[in-house]
Amino acid sequence: MKVGIVVPFSWSYWGGVNEHAYHQARALEKLGIETQTIIGHDPPGVQTRLLHPRAGRHDRPPADVIPIGRSVIVPANASLPNIVLSPSAIFRIRKLMREERFDVIHVHEPMTPATSVAALVWARCPIVATHHAAGELGWLRYGQHFWGNLLHRVDYRIAVSEQARLSAARWFPAHYDIVPNGVQIPETADATGRANRIVFIGRHDPRKGLEVLLRAWPEIHRRTGARLRIIGADPLAVGLLMARTHVHEESIDVLGFIDEDELTREVETAQLLVAPSLGQESFGMVLTRAFACATPVVASDIPGYAAVLTPETGVLVPPGDVAALVEAVSALSADEPRRRALGEAARRLAIERYSWDDIGRRLAAIYENLVAQARAGRAA
Repeated sequence: MKVGIVVPFSWSYWGGVNEHAYHQARALEKLGIETQTIIGHDPPGVQTRLLHPRAGRHDRPPADVIPIGRSVIVPANASLPNIVLSPSAIFRIRKLMREERFDVIHVHEPMTPATSVAALVWARCPIVATHHAAGELGWLRYGQHFWGNLLHRVDYRIAVSEQARLSAARWFPAHYDIVPNGVQIPETADATGRANRIVFIGRHDPRKGLEVLLRAWPEIHRRTGARLRIIGADPLAVGLLMARTHVHEESIDVLGFIDEDELTREVETAQLLVAPSLGQESFGMVLTRAFACATPVVASDIPGYAAVLTPETGVLVPPGDVAALVEAVSALSADEPRRRALGEAARRLAIERYSWDDIGRRLAAIYENLVAQARAGRAA
């Protein structure tokens, strides 16, 4: 079986949907399913530096990734995603759909132009679509009007969480199967002997709540002596945010984008992961990454996070509440037995619910059923 995974963003800039698609491809390949990921790419050069102020990965994508054009930054859902809008990408996808002869196309964020919408137009095989975003998604009012009818071409609809399902169904009522974001599970993870470090993972988008954490940090550091490791956010943007919030702490390390292996090492050696997002998160991918590494979490009490975090795996605090964040992080940092118990329970939860091996098998079963139905229809 050959599956085309379509992503409307740029491979050059890491994000939740890109991470999902990457691990989806790896999980399917382990099952003997060939995959090609169709996605944007911003190669190094002056044009990329002008269009994209933040740092990314601009080397050549791996062989199983088919780049279909440059991206541009489009403000959406309190974030700044890098979306491929080039008209040439539409014709590139048309050509790929003819040449690659996919058995199934799996489209992520199917209402996002131009890549995902073009895939709905040109695919000539069963289509699976996954909806990731949560929130009002007001821009879908226009998508609903201009190309919403293309969703009738989708054979199987998925949402990564109940919040994502509700957000998609508001504009496009239908049945959505919930298949969560998966996480890679390290072979081993020890909840004891952690360094006195706290990790934040996320872009510098306002909704990620980094400003809240920075405002809380001087007091957290005074009480705990911990270092803060900021991962995934552009160092220049973090520096500007620190200047604006008058936070000048030598205890803060801004790592920027790091590769998967290094990210895992950072998480599995930290005391805690802090996720202070303010809202519009459909699923806590950073939470499950911490869980897999036996790392407890302090997170905002927002629907997308509350659906993932349990009292046995971490602590929820009111979003935007600096004082509550200080108290929760400081108390948990000082309580090593509780951190160990939470970390061990978190890893068990990740293995039970969010293993990519299990999710890969679930997706493979969906694809096989759709291909069988398509073949039966042609035979009839």
